[in-house]
Amino acid sequence: MDHYDSQQTNDYMQPEEDWDRDLLLDPAWEKQQRKTFTAWCNSHLRKAGTQIENIEEDFRDGLKLMLLLEVISGERLAKPERGKMRVHKISNVNKALDFIASKGVKLVSIGAEEIVDGNVKMTLGMIWTIILRFAIQDISVEETSAKEGLLLWCQRKTAPYKNVNIQNFHISWKDGLGFCALIHRHRPELIDYGKLRKDDPLTNLNTAFDVAEKYLDIPKMLDAEDIVGTARPDEKAIMTYVSSFYHAFSGAQKAETAANRICKVLAVNQENEQLMEDYEKLASDLLEWIRRTIPWLENRVPENTMHAMQQKLEDFRDYRRLHKPPKVQEKCQLEINFNTLQTKLRLSNRPAFMPSEGRMVSDINNAWGCLEQAEKGYEEWLLNEIRRLERLDHLAEKFRQKASIHEAWTDGKEAMLRQKDYETATLSEIKALLKKHEAFESDLAAHQDRVEQIAAIAQELNELDYYDSPSVNARCQKICDQWDNLGALTQKRREALERTEKLLETIDQLYLEYAKRAAPFNNWMEGAMEDLQDTFIVHTIEEIQGLTTAHEQFKATLPDADKERLAILGIHNEVSKIVQTYHVNMAGTNPYTTITPQEINGKWDHVRQLVPRRDQALTEEHARQQHNERLRKQFGAQANVIGPWIQTKMEEIGRISIEMHGTLEDQLNHLRQYEKSIVNYKPKIDQLEGDHQLIQEALIFDNKHTNYTMEHIRVGWEQLLTTIARTINEVENQILTRDAKGISQEQMNEFRASFNHFDRKKTGMMDTDDFRACLISMGYNMGEAEFARIMSIVDPNRLGVVTFQAFIDFMSRETADTDTADQVMASFKILAGDKNYITVDELRRELPPDQAEYCIARMAPYAGPDAVPGALDYMSFSTALYGESDL
Repeated sequence: MDHYDSQQTNDYMQPEEDWDRDLLLDPAWEKQQRKTFTAWCNSHLRKAGTQIENIEEDFRDGLKLMLLLEVISGERLAKPERGKMRVHKISNVNKALDFIASKGVKLVSIGAEEIVDGNVKMTLGMIWTIILRFAIQDISVEETSAKEGLLLWCQRKTAPYKNVNIQNFHISWKDGLGFCALIHRHRPELIDYGKLRKDDPLTNLNTAFDVAEKYLDIPKMLDAEDIVGTARPDEKAIMTYVSSFYHAFSGAQKAETAANRICKVLAVNQENEQLMEDYEKLASDLLEWIRRTIPWLENRVPENTMHAMQQKLEDFRDYRRLHKPPKVQEKCQLEINFNTLQTKLRLSNRPAFMPSEGRMVSDINNAWGCLEQAEKGYEEWLLNEIRRLERLDHLAEKFRQKASIHEAWTDGKEAMLRQKDYETATLSEIKALLKKHEAFESDLAAHQDRVEQIAAIAQELNELDYYDSPSVNARCQKICDQWDNLGALTQKRREALERTEKLLETIDQLYLEYAKRAAPFNNWMEGAMEDLQDTFIVHTIEEIQGLTTAHEQFKATLPDADKERLAILGIHNEVSKIVQTYHVNMAGTNPYTTITPQEINGKWDHVRQLVPRRDQALTEEHARQQHNERLRKQFGAQANVIGPWIQTKMEEIGRISIEMHGTLEDQLNHLRQYEKSIVNYKPKIDQLEGDHQLIQEALIFDNKHTNYTMEHIRVGWEQLLTTIARTINEVENQILTRDAKGISQEQMNEFRASFNHFDRKKTGMMDTDDFRACLISMGYNMGEAEFARIMSIVDPNRLGVVTFQAFIDFMSRETADTDTADQVMASFKILAGDKNYITVDELRRELPPDQAEYCIARMAPYAGPDAVPGALDYMSFSTALYGESDL
């Protein structure tokens, strides 16, 4: 803990705590303070022709203490007591302490008796209090004073020097480079700083101390060995010594201030030019990205395969999730940089920045609008195309299955119909052939629906622009032609059989009945197998429940079907029984049908096997749809919270931007806190994006639980971030304008009240009529020409509206009570001295190298005094810095 620390109270430094008489001061620090404080006192006492040798002994009688105070204050103290008694000494010390107290210093635990008794700790504490009051308190640098001001002065002076980092008044000075840097900054000819080494602190410290004593009249107040040998040098000793350097160099302060003012102007000019270059590059890059992206978004040529379209969808999601958000930030930053640059140019009396052709903010907004227009509907188109391809794949597979089943059924039918077996058949055989043909016609009629389904599917594939439509159409045409041919052949064979029907007398009714019942039952089983193996696509719980209900209804028909199967097999068994009973000579199998009992049993077993598979498929799909429904509800619940939250925040920002209260700094802090709260909401947006990604991966296309889509949320979030950033930028520009123009907070409040009153539409901008009414209310009496001139100032882009920033810029120009020209004249006169011009060499000596060369380059086109080549008079100087202006 520091032992002589002080705090600022009543505009002066005071000790913070009572003195610990036994343990407060470290022996090493005491030694450093003895030497430093003794040297500091002697530097003043020698002006009165005296000095001290022992600090705790020589001040005991109070005489030299009173003399020291008279020298450093320039005031006379009360007449001292000349007696040698203790009471006389205490009286003199009290007079000194009373004088110190009269200067606003509160002495804590320091009494005259302890000084008279030679208490070294109290004596050192008293001298430190005097040093604080008369050597350090009045130091002021950039609105900081005393210890903080002295530290800031050291940091400013040593900032350009390598290996120097002044952060305190103890260990920052141990290597000696800080002292050397202070001397070199003001008297570079006294020290060769480039030859100093950080690892040689003794040489650095001794060099600085010797040079300061010999050339700067600063007595040697410390020993280099004591500083290096102490882990943490005494802060008060270092501060006392450093304050001597400050007072020694304070004479150069005015010239340095003038140079700093010019440096600030040059730095602003350089920064503005860099901002212009950055704007042009960022605008060019953003426009080029938009130019490349729009054709990609406008390309609506569909792919032929589901995989290719899903890849397109994934590319678009990557664009929305990864590529576009940084560009949104770049666009917002571009507008902020443009507004900031225009404000800085106005504050510097520079012409407004006009971007190159095609790179205006409006051009970028137009290009961005084209991008948004191209993007609009692109995702919906992709999803529709995926649905279409999904539907096409489903229809194509269904077409192939039905076509394959039909082609398998028609295989050999034409050859069978072309047979002329009836020509050599017996009467019974003819009758059998006729019955068989009737069964075939029944079977043929049963297949009519399948052919119509095949044709309908092919037509739908054509209407949906299926990529392989030619092969589908060719196959469908072949099936239809074959079907027509089968119909013609069937009709022809029936006519032939009917011509011989008169010759037929008998027919085996059982075979006929078997054939008639077996054919539809077989067709039913084939249809059942086809349905049980049919693929299905559903998107909702209701759809899968409908399929499940239909499947349950189908299973309910199985007992009746089994009865029909047993009845059909019973017919076949009855035939066998009759054959065995009556020894009928039957040639071959059932002449009326090719469907055997084994085939019926085989297909029936296959149907029974397919039923549990269908059960499992429907159960799995039902579970998937339940999962999808949970995803919908999860997304909907979040979206229904986030969507209104974004809308509420947008409305709140709109009110904040119009109804701002307090100082601009308060408003800015409030807005930044507000922005932080908004940014902290980002994880919820990201969580919603994750839920949306799961929904998209699950190919969920609708959500009845919310009216908000991810697109709505994204657009609202981007608008919210852009709006709060733009509002913060407006307040920052208002602060720049206020500080540069010297506008008080009361004036700013009056400007805001007037602007809000005439902003009748509450949009944050006044139209032309509102602005004219505002000026009239403020006492302006102007014609059309004058009003047109004012509008050209506040609305240079001719948008027909006046923002609050433009309004306060105009009002600050009307009410400004500072004069930039006076400041430039003052800086010029300080640097020029008694002359009326500044030379190039003087600029290089007074300014940092980079800013000096920048200023010289700006001055090159302007002529100086004829008698002094390379010099610049005041008018040329100001024109070089500010351009053609009111200067």
